Amino acid sequence: MAGNVINKGDRDFAPVLDENLSPKMKSPTILSSSASKTGMERKEKLNNFIVGDLPTLIYIPDFITDSEQAQLLNNIYQAPVSKWKSLKNRRLQNWGGVVHEKGLLPQDLPPWLAKITERIYEGSGLFPSAINHVLINEYLPNQGIMPHQDGPAYYPVVAILSLGSPVVMDFTPHPRLQSCKRTLKENVGDKISNRGAVAIEANDGSYNHCPFSVLLIPRSLLIFKDDAYSDYLHGIEDCEVHRCDQAVNEIEALSVSRSGQAEVMRSDNAKIVSRTVNRISLTCRLVLNVHKNLFKF
Repeated sequence: MAGNVINKGDRDFAPVLDENLSPKMKSPTILSSSASKTGMERKEKLNNFIVGDLPTLIYIPDFITDSEQAQLLNNIYQAPVSKWKSLKNRRLQNWGGVVHEKGLLPQDLPPWLAKITERIYEGSGLFPSAINHVLINEYLPNQGIMPHQDGPAYYPVVAILSLGSPVVMDFTPHPRLQSCKRTLKENVGDKISNRGAVAIEANDGSYNHCPFSVLLIPRSLLIFKDDAYSDYLHGIEDCEVHRCDQAVNEIEALSVSRSGQAEVMRSDNAKIVSRTVNRISLTCRLVLNVHKNLFKF
């Protein structure tokens, strides 16, 4: 399934989301005399970066510069050893506080992280308030993460900034959709004598949920929300080589990839990408329910 090709003339969106957009100043390319018009212009810019068939899957290549990536990696690896938590297939850092079943026990993000999250928040316009939680995951070349869905504590938008190594992220329909599909088929079977009911129910949207994948090149930003957030699980295979020619954004990702960002090869008539170095991801989210003054550091 091919992704939508980005018009070169639409690259003027890049300054909206690059280092020129500081936490204190919004880019003039998206500002206007009308706040509503500003929102409309921002949405139009984002629409140029939609990939695949879902209108809520956004891929922005070159979201940060090489130097910004180096600075982020330096800050991440300069964090105290105690900040790392080792899991079975990766290790991670938690920033912004502890996510509890009833909400967030908050801690301020460090300035080097707040600079990035504010850029995402102000540039995308997809979060109702400032991003307040970031998980930083480190993956070795042969490590991934099982298909999962982010918990209900988060607002249903997630932004993932990729550093270091390319990777393919797979999206699979949530199991509950398959259950609904089976129930729907049974109901349609029960109403086989009513052709009108069959026609309506057979065209139910649950039939349109198909697996897909996204190629994440270093320095790119992936944002997904709504259906892409609630109706799909996302995960990464535990493999050093990922097939990328089935990615919905293959054209967008590889057209801007420079030497060193992704090593793409052919194997058995398929395009594959090699994970030769560690990958770092910054998963940026908003927890709406914040419990202030309950957590002391």
